[in-house]
Amino acid sequence: MGQIYLENIRTYSHHGCMKEETIIGSEYRVDLWVDADLSVAAQTDDLNDTPDYVLLHEIVVSEMKTASKLLEHVAQRIIDRINSRVASSEKVKVRVTKINPPIGGDVQSVSVLLTS
Repeated sequence: MGQIYLENIRTYSHHGCMKEETIIGSEYRVDLWVDADLSVAAQTDDLNDTPDYVLLHEIVVSEMKTASKLLEHVAQRIIDRINSRVASSEKVKVRVTKINPPIGGDVQSVSVLLTS
């Protein structure tokens, strides 16, 4: 068993419950962990034997382009899409972070962490 970790995927997206958030957008950060059996790839040195980092990144960026009211919703879409496209994934964990959320206080970020 092993884990692939994509750290600090940065996007500018339009998620939020307030109309202004969906119009103006804001900065987001996504961290992704994918558990998979990496032992075959460790022996074969073949991309076909492991989850493809490029595909994982493309899935995250693509799902972040589709506006959601809740970070929970976009995080679940990322998990669902990885589970449907990456057969070797056994467990997926994703953290979606909104930088400088408009919550009426001095808060650096707010995050949601979901695991399949």
